[in-house]
Amino acid sequence: MTSFWEQTAEISGFESLNGSIKTDVLIIGGGMAGILCAYMLHQAGVPYVLAEAQTVCSGITKNTTAKITSQHGLIYDKLVNKFGAERAKQYYNANEEALKMYRRLCTDIDCDFETKDAYVYSLDDRKKLEKELRALERIGAKAEFCANPGLPFNTAGAVKFPNQAQFHPLKFAAAVCRGLNIYEHTAIRELKGLTAVTDNGTITAQKIIAATHFPFLNKHGSYYLKLYQHRSYVIALENAPDIGGMYVDEAPKGMSFRNYKNLLFIGGGDHRTGKKGGAWQELREFSKKYYPNAVEKYSWATQDCMTLDGLPYIGRYSASTENLYVASGFNKWGMTSSMAAARLLCDMVQGRKNDYQELFSPSRNILRPQLAVNAFEAAVGLLTPSTKRCPHLGCALKWNKYEHTWDCSCHGSRFTQEGRLIDNPAAGDLKE
Repeated sequence: MTSFWEQTAEISGFESLNGSIKTDVLIIGGGMAGILCAYMLHQAGVPYVLAEAQTVCSGITKNTTAKITSQHGLIYDKLVNKFGAERAKQYYNANEEALKMYRRLCTDIDCDFETKDAYVYSLDDRKKLEKELRALERIGAKAEFCANPGLPFNTAGAVKFPNQAQFHPLKFAAAVCRGLNIYEHTAIRELKGLTAVTDNGTITAQKIIAATHFPFLNKHGSYYLKLYQHRSYVIALENAPDIGGMYVDEAPKGMSFRNYKNLLFIGGGDHRTGKKGGAWQELREFSKKYYPNAVEKYSWATQDCMTLDGLPYIGRYSASTENLYVASGFNKWGMTSSMAAARLLCDMVQGRKNDYQELFSPSRNILRPQLAVNAFEAAVGLLTPSTKRCPHLGCALKWNKYEHTWDCSCHGSRFTQEGRLIDNPAAGDLKE
């Protein structure tokens, strides 16, 4: 399974670490968040090293649908109710600033950057849309109601965010990576204080940023309770119409749409990792019904870290880890969240105050309903009999018949049929 992005872009390779080095900041993880952290530190003249276990953008970034938008489903009404209007406005501003930064950077990068309107639609609940619009008006966000979003099925309307964007993420990453201090095939096996141990040397830093998708240290931060992972699927259709914008259903298991040149991307089939879901079959049935003349050209899947309250965890890894930082839990909105994370963390490691530090703090209150769900799934996973168990915390693995992988419903680690690690937080392959 290879995404469209992988097949249409190439990122220059980097050497692996051989020996022991020192630096001011170590960034662990070469996805979009890690790359942007490295880029910003490079621009600021701060000594840094980025260590990637495999190759740059070989994890979640290569499987994104690459929407750059402040519209993250019907989130703003929820944020106003949970945190108040000021916090909701902060979240909107952080993502708008991220969008502006991409727009500025992409002026000089050939990455098919396009300004597009973003829509969140509802099949049957206009009241939800109206509540979201009231929340957006309250925080001063630019949004409007759209009665006919232009999809091939009936809706109750949509909330429209004008002048958002989309791009080719790997073309962008390839340009940003040039000249950065990156080591590939350099897995961090252990942290001894602020010294990272690899197979062929050590990296000693004054500060460390963990941008590894799911945080890899269990003894700090309780991320095994605060996060779970979610699978979603994409097909790319040829001979399908240009729908003119980027669309996402407000329902958790709804579908998303956006075009790229002559292709229409349809996303959906979602399910918690290790659980059952519609996968590509659901998308193909939809395509056959609404786009009978279209031809499927590509298909792939991705995995997202989901937080308890819908906000990413960006900041100090835990209250007790002064010089260790994290970026995780982007809740399916990895592009703007990666940029927001890079801006915030680069300020923090340089000792500068950032307006969004408290909003995204990983140490904020975790007493949310999803916490009970996560705890229940972990208990079930630990108690379920199985011949294959995840090396992360010992949960039972489930066979994913669509992707032919062994998946963990507790925390989302995934393995090939032969037992090779695909997705963290597990740190190694299955043992015989």
